[in-house]
Amino acid sequence: MEHRARTRRGGTALALLAAVMTASLAAGCTSGGGTPDDGRAPADPSTPSTTAAATGSVLAVKIDNARLARPHTGLNSADIVYVEQVEGGLSRLMAVYANTLPADVGPVRSARETDLELLRQFDEPTLAYSGAQRKLMPLIDAAPLRAEPPGHTSGAYYRGTGRPAPHNLYLRPGGLLPAAPGASALTTGFSYGAAPSGGRADTSETVSYPAARFTFTWSPGRNGYLVAMDGTSATTTDAGPPAPATVVVQYVTVRESAFHDFLGNNTPFTETVGSGRAKVLRDGRAFDATWSRPTAEDGTLFTGGDGEQIDFAPGQVWVVFAKA
Repeated sequence: MEHRARTRRGGTALALLAAVMTASLAAGCTSGGGTPDDGRAPADPSTPSTTAAATGSVLAVKIDNARLARPHTGLNSADIVYVEQVEGGLSRLMAVYANTLPADVGPVRSARETDLELLRQFDEPTLAYSGAQRKLMPLIDAAPLRAEPPGHTSGAYYRGTGRPAPHNLYLRPGGLLPAAPGASALTTGFSYGAAPSGGRADTSETVSYPAARFTFTWSPGRNGYLVAMDGTSATTTDAGPPAPATVVVQYVTVRESAFHDFLGNNTPFTETVGSGRAKVLRDGRAFDATWSRPTAEDGTLFTGGDGEQIDFAPGQVWVVFAKA
């Protein structure tokens, strides 16, 4: 089944976003000034997991990936997990939910400029995040999405126990969406089906950032790829180790942005519009590919050397943005 890119909007929201971005960048860079993490105490009871064929748009959650933030919660319910580089060469995740909403997701952390471009492929997505740099806030406000930081919707967030802040903030997705929107909300451009012919045997693939490392190892028993982060096998608090059916290594331009963290480290911007090379991993094989996303409102197509779109294996997809 193929999920095609959504119909383009009118230019009003995009013009507003462009105007705000221009004004923000002209104002210059700041070091620090981020909106602080905050959260509410747990409410009773916890929202149960829901699965539905409803209508609406996806829920995207920014997930902390520092060592103190692991193991994650709710990650295995995501349809897509994006991996991006952040300040200091570290990594952060963005999990996208359409078919199933888990009871809890986290730990939740701050948004980045990269997220705004990436999320424009969806129709009015809900973005759950905890804080952002002050200069980025006007861009988030102007973006065509529903922003849901802590404190915006009562009872949606809570602080967990056993971990220090800020690595203990969790989201109850059911507090933001009445039900999962369903597969039709995944306007990513991805298609799913039988494996293409060709490819080569490749049972282990590693992607490295300056201060982070991901290794994906094919597991026939799980019919997916076991994930290791910084040399340690990944797991979750609620559903065991992740095992995405498809892993995409997408080679992109990673450049400096106009933003910095409180230590003065530049926030990298990952360009997800354009084209380049990629590697699609499925069924223990690797397929060389070309990716193409003409505009921010388009999904991303992955094609093989024959020009045909490469089908992903049904199930969870991880897209790892690697520096070209």
